[in-house]
Amino acid sequence: MTDNRSASVDESERQPVEPPTKRHLPLWQETILLLTIAVLLAIVIKAFFVQAFYIPSESMEPGLVKNDRILVEKTSYWFGTPQRGDVVVFKDPGGWLSEEEDAGPANPIGKLMAKIGLYPSGGHLVKRVVGVAGDTIHCCDKKGRILVNGHPLDEDSYIKHTPGMPCNGPMTTTCNWTAGPVPEGTVFVMGDNRDNSDDSTMHLCQGTTKAPDCTADPFVPVDDVVGKVFVLLWPHSRFHVLHRPADFAGVPAPATPGPGTSGQ
Repeated sequence: MTDNRSASVDESERQPVEPPTKRHLPLWQETILLLTIAVLLAIVIKAFFVQAFYIPSESMEPGLVKNDRILVEKTSYWFGTPQRGDVVVFKDPGGWLSEEEDAGPANPIGKLMAKIGLYPSGGHLVKRVVGVAGDTIHCCDKKGRILVNGHPLDEDSYIKHTPGMPCNGPMTTTCNWTAGPVPEGTVFVMGDNRDNSDDSTMHLCQGTTKAPDCTADPFVPVDDVVGKVFVLLWPHSRFHVLHRPADFAGVPAPATPGPGTSGQ
């Protein structure tokens, strides 16, 4: 004879126990938590991976126009250095930018967002690397082309051709100058708008050739380079990924890498 009371107790013990209901955070607390996580992620991404910048001048036309928004990736130079042809962002080596270009965002919200990498910051320049350690850069051959270690660069696909521009390196006020060898740990940079660019050629002093600001060092320390420009983000109508021009692959290694000079 079966004990009904025992069976009833056993069945009740076998009933599934419902887990306790989870308590959700109030909406305002969840919002603060999500914002905090987003800010922390933005800070980490800015510090190690990607950062937003804007183009401060006309010096990189026609490819990059003043106030364009760009993305810079930093990982390329974790285990290497900038390469010839790269478009890079670097900190102002000292006096290369005007006060307006150096200012960055003016309002408090913009300044805060710039600090955490969510808004372009000021105090930086964007140029193309033309020479690396040991390279000698010369202007110019009979066709007005820049030569790196004797190799003429075919730059028609990316530099701006201003009517009457005599060569591809006129910022020194002459088309007969030489820079380098580029010192170890530095790069020689030029804007793509060769007739309007405050770049290495603007700070070159060589013999009787005196560039407009030849008191400054024409070479940019690699340590000042933030990273390589890889995307034109805004305006969206011109969105594209930047690539290193193929012609730079033909530049030979420097014959005698040395400490280099500024030409002063």
